Amino acid sequence: MLAAARATGARMVSMDNVYNYGRPDGRPLVETRPDAAHTVKGRLRAAMAAELLAEHRAGRVEVVIAKASDYFGPGAGAQSNLGDRVFGPARRGRPATVLGDPDQAHTYTFVPDIGRTLAELGSRDGVTGEVWHVPNDPDTRTTRELVAIVQRLAGRPGAGLRRTPPALLRLLGLWNPTVHSLLEMQYQFEEPFVVDSTKITDRLGLRATPLEAALDRIRAIALP
Repeated sequence: MLAAARATGARMVSMDNVYNYGRPDGRPLVETRPDAAHTVKGRLRAAMAAELLAEHRAGRVEVVIAKASDYFGPGAGAQSNLGDRVFGPARRGRPATVLGDPDQAHTYTFVPDIGRTLAELGSRDGVTGEVWHVPNDPDTRTTRELVAIVQRLAGRPGAGLRRTPPALLRLLGLWNPTVHSLLEMQYQFEEPFVVDSTKITDRLGLRATPLEAALDRIRAIALP
């Protein structure tokens, strides 16, 4: 992809995550925060972003980087903590199953907001050579609060939730590489995990879809 951008002279809009920052340590994640990744995935993401920005500074390709937190939305399916394991059970009035501590505030990024942001960053002037967080609802909720909203919208309030036992994940991770890689990212759910997107709102005027409105849009698709 980088080579193609070099060859054509096209702007490269890179979709990234926030693994490079490492543990929040009680502070919101902002674009100016130094890389402090302590995981394999985080160090890899940091190296990739550094390479892209170096190419931009050298004048070889025009680069802009967008970063999203854990995503949710249409098509997210089982890959999202607010996906199939929440909406499917809500339809039946059964408890949701989630990863991590459901009582920690956690930023979730709505998939349509990601698409809208990538389109804007691909065409706006004055945005290249920088990192931008995709807009997130500034009213950060806990996973438990968001699951409760889904269940209320589904007409099944109070269906509850259960947490995937960490011991089970550790056991499965002994022979399942996907689960093993998931385990090292569980730090994101051990404390408040807030991804600040003030920069893109203040400078470009982009705002997140409010969380409840976003969940209602998914409900209309997943829970007709």
